[in-house]
Amino acid sequence: MARYFQFDEFGTNFKRETVAGITTFLAMAYILFVNPTVLGATHMDTKALFTATALSAAIGTLLMGILAKYPVAIAPGMGLNAFFTYTVVIGMGIPWQTAIAGVFIAGVIFVLISIFKIREIIINAIPENLKRATAAGIGLFIAFIGLQNSKIVVKNPDTLVQIGSLHSTGVLLTLFGLIVTILFLVRGIQGGVFYGMVVTAVAGVILALMGITDKANPVFIPDSIVSSIPSLKPIFGVAITHLGDINSWNLVVVVLTFLFVGFFDTAGTLMAIANQAGILKDNKLPRAGRALLADSSSIVIGSILGTSPTTAYIESSAGVASGGRTGFSAVVTAILFLLAMFFSPLLGVVTADVTAPALIIVGVLMASALKDIEWNKLEIAIPAFLTIAMMPFTYSITTGIALGFVTYPITMAVRGRIKELHPVMWVLFIIFIIFLPVLAK
Repeated sequence: MARYFQFDEFGTNFKRETVAGITTFLAMAYILFVNPTVLGATHMDTKALFTATALSAAIGTLLMGILAKYPVAIAPGMGLNAFFTYTVVIGMGIPWQTAIAGVFIAGVIFVLISIFKIREIIINAIPENLKRATAAGIGLFIAFIGLQNSKIVVKNPDTLVQIGSLHSTGVLLTLFGLIVTILFLVRGIQGGVFYGMVVTAVAGVILALMGITDKANPVFIPDSIVSSIPSLKPIFGVAITHLGDINSWNLVVVVLTFLFVGFFDTAGTLMAIANQAGILKDNKLPRAGRALLADSSSIVIGSILGTSPTTAYIESSAGVASGGRTGFSAVVTAILFLLAMFFSPLLGVVTADVTAPALIIVGVLMASALKDIEWNKLEIAIPAFLTIAMMPFTYSITTGIALGFVTYPITMAVRGRIKELHPVMWVLFIIFIIFLPVLAK
């Protein structure tokens, strides 16, 4: 095992890799409860989603660890699950069964373009500034969803939105959780998001036992902590049986958007973590093909299990910071996700008020990409701003991406920098020109 994962080459050992694997799991364990909450808004079975989330994370992470030998974990992606729920199902009115079929098709395309290395070509053609703007925009969108779910932000007929009632139990619980999570993270505690959720959930249970609970998101006290693994039956295989539903241009747009949005998550994360772990060689990613294949394969597997697209998690950097350098730490993380499937009763105490702080903090972390955008150059700043702003303002990740990729070639051409544009960017320009009228319907 030590030889396969090249422990000596990376100066590591079983103990260090195990600690790193545990650290990564704790840093991203919140997805076990957040993903069912987000996707549950589509009326999918939340208990089945809990199992699908854990199982897809375990399988994807295991593939990444064994095939690519990277200390990187995979799970259903934040941003991608929000797009699935709030843009595709709720916003566009597409049944979740059809949307999950779209994820499957996107995953299959991912596998094919990863095998033929087309994915790498396209990723390299997208300007770094637009990649950063996309990440930051998704972060703002996720934070906005968290603020809405907790009722910190509510509807207003005149101004569209306003701050909610600070006398609401749910709002106060979310604010408490947010403060606790911030304290953990600022103090540098690994897994601070997860621990923040635990503290907030406990506080919610105490309030419920005292008869004080949020009517919109009531706490259900479980009879036990450990139970048998919830059945996948309500969602398993739905992606395959509804493939025939992908029969309109509108749904083709959905598939392509899953494909596009998922394009950058893994690539950016892999580069960042590989650099942190000292894996990069000559500024190139060793075994990149295997890593991208593991990522794309996990999307296909996850869709069959019944969850939104999976992606590499930036929280893996917590494990790398703890000493993780090889795929063995990913194997440890995968095993912990498998064990986590026995703790589904905890879903009853993890309400939207408890997960909202995690969504807001994830938004903060993703918005950090803002600092690397070249704001002093208007030809870049304008399309970047439109990409970022239009995601939360239109409640659509796709619209933000489309507007950014339409305006970028125009501003660059007017500025006289047309030669800097890769031919692929003009192809995307035409595609999104076609997309925009569809998105506006």
